[in-house]
Amino acid sequence: QVQLVESGGGLVQAGGSLRLSCAASGRTFSNYHMGWFRQAPGKEREFVAAVGRNMITYYADSAMGRFAISRDNALNRVLLQMSSLKPDDTADYYCAAGLFSAHDRTVAAGTSYNYWGQGTQVTVSS
Repeated sequence: QVQLVESGGGLVQAGGSLRLSCAASGRTFSNYHMGWFRQAPGKEREFVAAVGRNMITYYADSAMGRFAISRDNALNRVLLQMSSLKPDDTADYYCAAGLFSAHDRTVAAGTSYNYWGQGTQVTVSS
């Protein structure tokens, strides 16, 4: 079993940066594919980025070129560096872990992931 705890959210002005962190428990962290999703008020949850157990990264179009996902298996941690933030990035951001065959469709599907954190709120002011 994996427990996930997100941190790093907050209020930032448009154009600014934030770094989200996801701390994972468990000794098998390196076996899991890790993803970041977000849910804005009144909207459905959407995929943001993922990093596979083989370090391959995946990004939503909205995140490409602005966000960078990384993982540190020694520290059981996944980071999401967000830059050039826009008001549309305002949402609750969730970290997720899963064991599945990773490709573009599966990493972007929330149903692929077995474990979820409680989320961290990001607010981008205009």
